[in-house]
Amino acid sequence: MKRHNIQLDKNGRLRHFLTIEGLSRKLLVEILDTAESFSGVAEQTIKKVPLLRGKTIVNLFFESSTRTRTTFELAAKRLSADVLNINVAASATSKGESLLDTLHNLQAMHCDMFVVRHDRSGTAHFIARHVAPHISVINAGDGRHAHPTQAMLDMFTIRRHKKEFAPLSVAIVGDILHSRVARSQIHALTTLGVHEVRVIGPETLIPAEAEALGVHVYHDLREGLRDVDVIIMLRLQHERMRGALLPSEHEYFRRYGLTGETLAYAKPDAIVMHPGPINRGVEIDSAVADGPRSVILEQVTHGIAVRMAVMSMAMSSHASLEGTT
Repeated sequence: MKRHNIQLDKNGRLRHFLTIEGLSRKLLVEILDTAESFSGVAEQTIKKVPLLRGKTIVNLFFESSTRTRTTFELAAKRLSADVLNINVAASATSKGESLLDTLHNLQAMHCDMFVVRHDRSGTAHFIARHVAPHISVINAGDGRHAHPTQAMLDMFTIRRHKKEFAPLSVAIVGDILHSRVARSQIHALTTLGVHEVRVIGPETLIPAEAEALGVHVYHDLREGLRDVDVIIMLRLQHERMRGALLPSEHEYFRRYGLTGETLAYAKPDAIVMHPGPINRGVEIDSAVADGPRSVILEQVTHGIAVRMAVMSMAMSSHASLEGTT
């Protein structure tokens, strides 16, 4: 018997957004198309649509991330929702209250959605299994596991520039081992049907099971970048590393840093991406990060529309459910 996907309602619509894995190409395209419909909101005099008026969205960040939290907050406000930012460091969970106790108290305040960021893999899934039926959970990053909205804003950016996914060769460069973003990107790219996904990095930063995800592994940057259409650079996640996985940042930049010289191995119209924050001079040269082929700031802009899409789709699933009761 096919296992039910906790992210979907009985009609196959998005209820939670926890991971790209297990979602269909049709649903990912629907997210991108919905985000496209929201992309012009920022250009309006009044940067709001009334879709989530009267709803309360809680940003529950157990791990800091100014950019991600801010774009979720802007997305929610542009959908006309009320937003509550929980300072977890000063919250009851730091005083001994359990995570479930905190959730139940927030539910008692009639909240409608939790946007969750946590340093432990699986936390968003745990919360989704324990919330009331009317509440949606969006994963804003959990441990090494997943960061699905980041992956989808990356897909949105790629589609804006390259139109079609099928012909593309995409290279993801850097600390694949510790990156939840890389895992979500790989699932999204393969589901959307790109021609080839390459991962490039030192052996110590490539997971042993990488090829099982349907990617080609390269340890030489120049060879890995040859003729690719999209380059996604990743930062070194020192906070998740255990032991000496690299000789030095200087040596890492010499071998795997994206410079004008190494960028020349990609196609002439290749775009350069980075989920941020950027470590200039460690994984990418400033001249490339700020150069004409960089779309890094566009990714940030597109993140608002994509998060608006995910929030509105998840809440519309609940609205239809309420209409049938």
